[in-house]
Amino acid sequence: MKKRQYLIEIDTVKSKSDACRYIGKKVVWRSEKNREIYGKITRWHGNKGVLRVRFKKGLPGQAIGTKVKILV
Repeated sequence: MKKRQYLIEIDTVKSKSDACRYIGKKVVWRSEKNREIYGKITRWHGNKGVLRVRFKKGLPGQAIGTKVKILV
């Protein structure tokens, strides 16, 4: 069973108030074969600016530690 929720960290975000600006934005993860899986930032996690993302489909294991693109 693949998990749908992941935590992401943005380099410029260091606090909960900075993270609130990203809530509701869409993100996309691209595989090596250019397969795209879309998700949405749902809320912050903790006080250090980490964000929780819920993806439509679960991500494969090789996605952990890779980058996602935030769509504006």
